[in-house]
Amino acid sequence: MTPHRRSAQRRARPRRVAALALAGVLVAAACGGGGGSGDQRARSSAGLRRLTVALDWTPNTNHSGVYLAKARGWYRDAGLDVKIVSPGDAGSLQLLGTGKADVAFTTQEEIIPARAEGVPVVAISSVIQHNTSSLVALRRSGITRPRDLEGKTYGGYGGQLEKALVRTLVSCDGGDPSKVRFTEVGNVDYRVGMQRGDYDFVWIFDAWDGIRYTQIDKLPVTTIPFIRYTRCIPDWYTPMLATSEKALTKDRSALRAFMAATVRGYQAAIADPGAAAGALLKAVPELDPRLVQASARYLAPRYADDPGRWGRQDAAVWRRMAAFLRTSGLLRRDIDVSRAFTNDLLPASGR
Repeated sequence: MTPHRRSAQRRARPRRVAALALAGVLVAAACGGGGGSGDQRARSSAGLRRLTVALDWTPNTNHSGVYLAKARGWYRDAGLDVKIVSPGDAGSLQLLGTGKADVAFTTQEEIIPARAEGVPVVAISSVIQHNTSSLVALRRSGITRPRDLEGKTYGGYGGQLEKALVRTLVSCDGGDPSKVRFTEVGNVDYRVGMQRGDYDFVWIFDAWDGIRYTQIDKLPVTTIPFIRYTRCIPDWYTPMLATSEKALTKDRSALRAFMAATVRGYQAAIADPGAAAGALLKAVPELDPRLVQASARYLAPRYADDPGRWGRQDAAVWRRMAAFLRTSGLLRRDIDVSRAFTNDLLPASGR
């Protein structure tokens, strides 16, 4: 599997910082006149309402519910012609803000700073109920817990969120965060750098690289799951689905129909991960079947604590993540988190 394919989830993170530089453009586009894919009059030749979904990067198992809903015809049954697009270098929020997408996969750590900069985007569902990120290191490094990161080197994108999370974890575990080194390595195959000793640990997504390292590549690694340290750092939504304030007002019925079908898609992915993997692999056959199938099984029980309430967001999760970003110096001003998300588009049982 090439580094491009294996980084399907990892590569999205630096775009979240860069997106803020585009805030002025996004505000103007999202608040401006009609046109774009958000126009209610956009119809396919079959009379279906066209709706574009921007992924946060290349297709992966986080997106399985959407691919499964599309494969089973549930969007068509809802009167929708759903097109799934990758954002390229622009980023999913830019496509959303400029009207080139109606819905976008994104994350809390992207939406909160964006709203602080005046970008009118709103989260309309979580995708995975709890954080599935970890720090990973080769077992020979001796790293087993956050304070073991003292004197070690982190390899990543050089983002401030990465540094804030690592330093907070080390400090919370009784270590000295000033002794952690950081090096910017960008989009590379992290195995190579760790094995060469260029850096000691990296941030991965358990449902993708975590499975690839342990189950497919059989690497002797140790992990520090973020979810194990929620006394120190937030448990936040990553990824999630978002739309624009303009679309919420002008195209609410189409978005509600989209979410009803999407809920069915993720509930089906929970009940039948094999079907979810099959839908994704049929749409994107170049993905590694072993990775996709194992990842679908891993995510099935993690998409929601209660499948009947898939997608629901909790205000407390939003408040805690916003507070962490603020105290870490990553948020220049407070935001009204109640306006950053909504559960109103979910079917009544899931609100």
